[in-house]
Amino acid sequence: MIITVPRMGNICLAAKAFFEAAHIPYVMPEKINKQTLQKGIAVSPDEICLPFKILMGSYTDCIKKGADTILITGSCGPCRFGEYCELQMKLLKKLGTNTETIVLDAPREIGKQELFRRIGMISKASPLSAKQKLLAFRQALHILSLTDQIDEEAYMLAGYEANLGECKKLLIACHEQAENARKPDEIQTILMHYLKKINNIKTDMNKKPLRIALIGEIYSMVEPFANLFIEEKLMDYGVSSSRLITPSWWLKDLIAKPLKLNSMAIRRAAHDYLPYNAGGHAKESIGHALLCQRKKFDGAIQIFPLGCMPEIVVKSILPVIQQENDFPVLTLVVDEMAGEAGYITRIEAFLDMLEARRRKGAIA
Repeated sequence: MIITVPRMGNICLAAKAFFEAAHIPYVMPEKINKQTLQKGIAVSPDEICLPFKILMGSYTDCIKKGADTILITGSCGPCRFGEYCELQMKLLKKLGTNTETIVLDAPREIGKQELFRRIGMISKASPLSAKQKLLAFRQALHILSLTDQIDEEAYMLAGYEANLGECKKLLIACHEQAENARKPDEIQTILMHYLKKINNIKTDMNKKPLRIALIGEIYSMVEPFANLFIEEKLMDYGVSSSRLITPSWWLKDLIAKPLKLNSMAIRRAAHDYLPYNAGGHAKESIGHALLCQRKKFDGAIQIFPLGCMPEIVVKSILPVIQQENDFPVLTLVVDEMAGEAGYITRIEAFLDMLEARRRKGAIA
């Protein structure tokens, strides 16, 4: 077995750390670029959403490099993502590849026994003892948490840094060095080093930067290419941004979900506007927007791929939230035809509007 995983933000770094520590042969997908997307478009249905096309392009690259097994998680509710693995398997077979897909789905969907069987398929590829594999998994989780923490702090501190661009420079260097490292201990050391450096950045807390909440579909949140690197763009504008959806948050939410202890504040905040499950992370988008409004954020940006049903539901609710809570929201829908110039223009216009609201409020 030579395994690969979807290119999905920081998940790849944690997966690499686990596979290295557990001595499991693997192929890590390269950073997503336009060529990856074009390869995915060539083998995907026209009407399917952007994440599907990106993943297909990434999978075909990894298969050419020797990967024969794809590890992917299942869906969360009535979302087309639940059909991804089946359709991708059929398309890959049609392309003449001999690959196996391991889908880690919720126990309520496939049963505990089947879930453990699928986990066992991965475990058998490692020659280590059960204890050693558990330690490897634990270290990978720590690396995932560290990486998400570094991102979170850098994106928020970007609005307060004394020297514009310092957070972004450190963040890019951190990701590059961590991805180029192989040994999990080395990755962990690099992350701890950069977390300390970012925490020690010279800041001016007298600054009053715009603070933006980012909400939307999970892949568009965690994979920079899918959102046209919006967080880096906001850093360039001196804006502080926050997003709820991270891989480590998703994992904690998944573990707590069977006990209904997951994201309780989020679900309570969203209940009046979306009491039912619309699939994906629709409730999280609504809840996070409302919680950030209460924390005096200046506005929110919703990002989702064209045709994403859960986020279309959210989009229909957001105007009501804007009106009743005086909380501006910009919606950006992305697909392979999205033009970056127009995308940037809309973001800049939104930021200008938020600045104008501030000035108006100060005068009043």
